[in-house]
Amino acid sequence: MSGGGCSIVWFRRDLRVEDNPALAAGVRAGAVVAVFIWAPEEEGQYYPGRVSRWWLKQSLAHLDSSLRSLGTPLITKRSTNSVSSLLEVVKSTGATQLFFNHLYDPLSLVRDHRAKEVLTAQGITVRSFNSDLLYEPWDVNDAHGQPFTTFSAFWERCLSMPYDPQAPLLPPKRIIPGDASRCPCDMLVFEDDLEKASNALLSRAWSPGWSNADKALTAFINGPLIEYSKNRRKADSATTSFLSPHLHFGEVSVKKVFHLVRIKQVFWANEGNKAGEESVNLFLKSIGLREYSRYISFNHPYSHERPLLGHLKFFPWVVNEGYFKAWRQGRTGYPLVDAGMRELWATGWLHDRIRVVVSSFFVKVLQLPWRWGMKYFWDTLLDADLESDALGWQYISGTLPDGREFDRIDNPQFEGYKCDPNGEYVRRWLPELARLPTEWIHHPWNAPEYVLQAAGIELGSNYPLPIVGIDAAKVRLQEALIQMWQQEAASRAAIENGTEEGLGDSSESAPIAFPQDTHMEERLAEPVRNNPPHGTRRYEDQMVPSMTASHVRVEEEETSSDLRNSAADNRAEVPTNVTTQENARETVNQGGLLNVNRNTRVQNNATEMWLRNAAEDSTAESSSSTRRERDGGVVPVWSPPASNFSEQFVDDENGIGASSSYLQRQHPQSHQLMNWTRLPQTG
Repeated sequence: MSGGGCSIVWFRRDLRVEDNPALAAGVRAGAVVAVFIWAPEEEGQYYPGRVSRWWLKQSLAHLDSSLRSLGTPLITKRSTNSVSSLLEVVKSTGATQLFFNHLYDPLSLVRDHRAKEVLTAQGITVRSFNSDLLYEPWDVNDAHGQPFTTFSAFWERCLSMPYDPQAPLLPPKRIIPGDASRCPCDMLVFEDDLEKASNALLSRAWSPGWSNADKALTAFINGPLIEYSKNRRKADSATTSFLSPHLHFGEVSVKKVFHLVRIKQVFWANEGNKAGEESVNLFLKSIGLREYSRYISFNHPYSHERPLLGHLKFFPWVVNEGYFKAWRQGRTGYPLVDAGMRELWATGWLHDRIRVVVSSFFVKVLQLPWRWGMKYFWDTLLDADLESDALGWQYISGTLPDGREFDRIDNPQFEGYKCDPNGEYVRRWLPELARLPTEWIHHPWNAPEYVLQAAGIELGSNYPLPIVGIDAAKVRLQEALIQMWQQEAASRAAIENGTEEGLGDSSESAPIAFPQDTHMEERLAEPVRNNPPHGTRRYEDQMVPSMTASHVRVEEEETSSDLRNSAADNRAEVPTNVTTQENARETVNQGGLLNVNRNTRVQNNATEMWLRNAAEDSTAESSSSTRRERDGGVVPVWSPPASNFSEQFVDDENGIGASSSYLQRQHPQSHQLMNWTRLPQTG
């Protein structure tokens, strides 16, 4: 055992021994104490969900086993303050150095900066590394040195960088353990007894851990990758990589994925395999979107809370918990949407295309606040990832310069023909529709009465009628957009005339309250309509009815199901506050909603207060140095460029000025999650 002078390697979302720059640096420096700190309270409203915590538990056990085989255990600590716990570990081990890998979400940026500040003041050498991205966000800029505002330009630059991403590192041969005898492990509890029962089947479909991630990557590259371009949209079979949870927890290096896939690309190019080349390009684009999510989060640290294009601030969201409940239970009356939402609750997983379908339905058809949907994804996905989920929901909501047009509605019926042409996906997750012919599987409300009777379906009883008709949704969406632009124009005129000072910090205004039963919170001030009273939380609200053992995906072929034994009175019901027509064979066009008072209750936001306090505490460090290093020594700290990034988010067709964005020109504070300008760049 080595005595004092050891190095601490702080593991977070980099749970691997292979291609781990922080671990490699610790091994080169001498004795190592490997530490993982579990402080979920620091995440505020983004406390990890049930299935995400299950994955983390398995992944940490796998990492501990790997580290022990190399010579040192993983020290686990339970904390409510990561920086304080790090300081305690330093003092108990006599460590002189701290190594960790970068994260890019706003809370981590502040926490990591604070960690460097506190430990450096104690004489500890702190170095940090890029292990999560191909290129650091500050290395990818346009010809003028400014961040890109569209994904295509960003990704083109990444692929044409003058230097390739660094080659992945091999695992260390052995690790010299530091003296951790005075630093005992804390027992980490990730799930209660009820959650353990709910998670029991997850291990039949998923194998967390870095070596299992390597196996999944190899299986994908040597299997489905070659036909990825042809099959990637199919939701009824295993056509994608299933790597996203491994990537989120850092069990596999994105650099390793990139290098291995590029090798395959060169091989197929030499063979003249055009289909294989196209598949590689499309798969690498999905990797690029993950990169872009970190890029956006780093340059726009409020993107998980507020729209990047400011006009959506004025959109009159429909605040209807009945709609929200029907959506998350899979009781909307649209089979593809319902199948996706039941799979999500049962397994914690959704195919990429189904994610687009259910989120588009949420925002465009139901017109529910997009942050409700994003938070629900966070609570229920195995691969819940704040940056990626924020990018996806902003894209769907039309608040990115290259995002989807807000007035475009994806009809679930037609999407079903593309994603599930044979209806097998719907039948797997909606057993009540299992006997319905494929011709009607994606629009049962149009099926003849005798077909419904033969299939045992009674619309409005054992399967709901559509909660909102698509035609009515289109009309309502157009009306909402007109209202949004009118309010945006009126606000702009008032500001230009000097009669208003602008919205300023949106936290000063009345927010849209998140539904009670998901413990969510909305800080963004937006117009509200149709807000029925909050209901009482019932555990069975989240239950998915009619799950059977036949739904279990074994050996990556079918998705595992969370088999809950629920009584008949626990079955999900069609919301009683949403009216439907009784004729099952006609397209339902329902747009009438209840008008109720605006909910103005403001909840305390522990995360925001922590961020603001951290910002105030961090101002002591001098900002004289602006040096940024590629491989260590710098915690990435957000700092605005000379020309504000948000100025480039413009849309001439929508009336936003070309010289500067509406957000920055009229609402200079609306783009700030906290006082980021007071966080210096550090060298």
